[in-house]
Amino acid sequence: MSADNTGELANIRVLVEIDGPVATLTLNRPDKRNAINMAMWASIEAHVSALTANRDIRVLVVRGEGDHFCAGADISELTNGPGGEYARINWAAEEALANFPGPTIAVIRGNCVGGGVSIATACDIRLSSDDAVFGITPAKLGIVYPTNALERVVRVIGGSAAKHLMFTGELIDAERALRIGLVDELMTVAALDARVDELVAVLLERSSLTQVASKAMIDEVVREGKVKPKTTLQWETEMDKSGEVREGVAAFLAKRPVRWPWRRH
Repeated sequence: MSADNTGELANIRVLVEIDGPVATLTLNRPDKRNAINMAMWASIEAHVSALTANRDIRVLVVRGEGDHFCAGADISELTNGPGGEYARINWAAEEALANFPGPTIAVIRGNCVGGGVSIATACDIRLSSDDAVFGITPAKLGIVYPTNALERVVRVIGGSAAKHLMFTGELIDAERALRIGLVDELMTVAALDARVDELVAVLLERSSLTQVASKAMIDEVVREGKVKPKTTLQWETEMDKSGEVREGVAAFLAKRPVRWPWRRH
């Protein structure tokens, strides 16, 4: 396990555990429902950047310690607004997470509010327990929501649903979050961890090249409406020289486990 080097484990507010090709980042402030302070935003950015540089990490799981995912930003640090250095560090953390090249999974239970929603929507897949509640609450504080987080929420749930959450600051239950596309799968608290393990196992069985290329191209479509020709050429060239197709077809025909040769770089 790697984490911040200071303090006892209970006082380390962002934990990272690496198990082979899977990294788990845990928000570790359960006494505050994992509300994120400025130091935690900085730690998230540093950890995710390090995981991005580690070619052996294929899947990143993001979760909260205890009964909650994340209750949002630490309001006590926002007396002068979320601008300046705070905004820079917040932006860097969310962008690092959104730009992790492999699949990312948010594992949500309990509160997922404000900055918690920003973290969840920066992930590719969101799995939720049925006890979760969601909300985006800047209207309760007079805050203009950070642009990068707002754009991401709109891309995930659409303009109408985003306006409703932003205008009202109301909390919604997990069933509604599923209906509007804020979460991808919903299950009981008891079933959540097993489903995460199952999904991670499936992801590791599949081609990392396909996943990384697909993520890059899908994100480009979402941002720009299409895949640029140079992006298509980049990934077609990578596929041709990777040996992935040759190995995938050979394993399929021989009815044996596949041994994918490609690693991201």
